[in-house]
Amino acid sequence: MNLEIKNISLRDIRESDKTLLREIYGSTRQEELDKGTNWNDEQKRLFIDQQFSVQHEYYQKNFLDAKFYIIENEKVPVGRLYIDFISENESVKVIDITILPEWRNKNIGSSILNEILKKAGSNNLKVSIHVEAFNPAMNLYKRLGFKKISETNGFYHLMEWNSNN
Repeated sequence: MNLEIKNISLRDIRESDKTLLREIYGSTRQEELDKGTNWNDEQKRLFIDQQFSVQHEYYQKNFLDAKFYIIENEKVPVGRLYIDFISENESVKVIDITILPEWRNKNIGSSILNEILKKAGSNNLKVSIHVEAFNPAMNLYKRLGFKKISETNGFYHLMEWNSNN
């Protein structure tokens, strides 16, 4: 996927990115682990390692046609984007978009999402994403026009955007 965003690029993930991908994944769980457990750093690291491995393997096996990207700002890794273009004329599924904490609130994630929405809109495609109810990015998704279309256990919200909203 080509982006038209200054200084931001996507590159395919490589096997050598596993440590970076684990760090990116871990950044999404750190606050939860710090506030919700009394685990020591080693226990947290082991948990993150295990959860990352399970998630990574699941995504690779279940989203065979998806694109798995490292997001870079002037060649510096700043996050990941996993995206599945479900059929040419059906929809786009954002499997995951994560920006490292030190790069958040710098308009990177919103710029990427806007670019995805622009391309989807020009092809009259819907865009969906699953979001945890407490995820701070929920406000961004709502601002961009995503609507909650379903909920799982009050925890995961399936959000959808379409150009007709």
